[in-house]
Amino acid sequence: MRDATVESSDDAQIRMPVVRLNMRKSGQHESGDSQEQGPWSFEFDKMQARVAAVRIRAHAPAEELPTHQHRQGQLAMVLRGTVTCELPGALWMAPLHGGFWIPGGVPHSLRVSPGGNVCFLFVEHAAAAMPPTCCALGISPLLRELILRLVAMAGDAQCEPRAQRLHAVLLDELVRMPTEALYLPVSEEPRLRRILDALMRDPSDRTTAARWASRLAMSERTLTRLVQLETGMSFGRWSQRLRLIVALQWLTSGLSVQQVAHDLGYDSVSAFIAMFRKAMGQPPARYLAQRR
Repeated sequence: MRDATVESSDDAQIRMPVVRLNMRKSGQHESGDSQEQGPWSFEFDKMQARVAAVRIRAHAPAEELPTHQHRQGQLAMVLRGTVTCELPGALWMAPLHGGFWIPGGVPHSLRVSPGGNVCFLFVEHAAAAMPPTCCALGISPLLRELILRLVAMAGDAQCEPRAQRLHAVLLDELVRMPTEALYLPVSEEPRLRRILDALMRDPSDRTTAARWASRLAMSERTLTRLVQLETGMSFGRWSQRLRLIVALQWLTSGLSVQQVAHDLGYDSVSAFIAMFRKAMGQPPARYLAQRR
């Protein structure tokens, strides 16, 4: 069974076999025997440092960490691929070189795209004045390098004084990062979940609310009311929000505006740019240039 590679910046004891992306349960040995300690436990709460960084390189085609929570706040920073985070009522998708912030104590699950490379930064509540709610977070080149430097210092006691100095600089930079409420409202309602799963598999799917209602054996009016009730959005706005988030992922991973527009099923590049400008307040090229 292949595991994710894990590196940590905190020299306190961390049971690395627990922090796996291959879904092995806590206490399960290589032989396959399991000492049940609760499903997929996490040991990050045992870290003693006020700031700790962990880097995970996923080897399997697609990796998931089921629902869990941490005492500390958590920043997910994407180095390669994408990370999807599901929280109660919301789905967040972090693009390449971007991230999202999860306050301490918030249950969440994570999905790392095939071959993903991700850094998780854990911050004690009292260490920095971070947002009290989840949000997408910009990652400056300086913040990125500071986090990677902490990972590189993993387990080296001689680096501890230097690491402490880096913590202060890192936290000062972290609280200055721009935030965005860029997420997709989600619901556990089975019929809406079916629609969401289909759109996640194929964001270019333009199935209308009327056709979805027919598939789900309900009236279009009932479906549109259900979407509004569960997500706070109309069906059209909800599906467009998903395509916008996917577009940001693809654009920041290097795809051209033309390719993204085509892959999302837009009739023309100008139609895609118009949607993007209306949602984000500026065209894709300018939005990306400001975040590089």
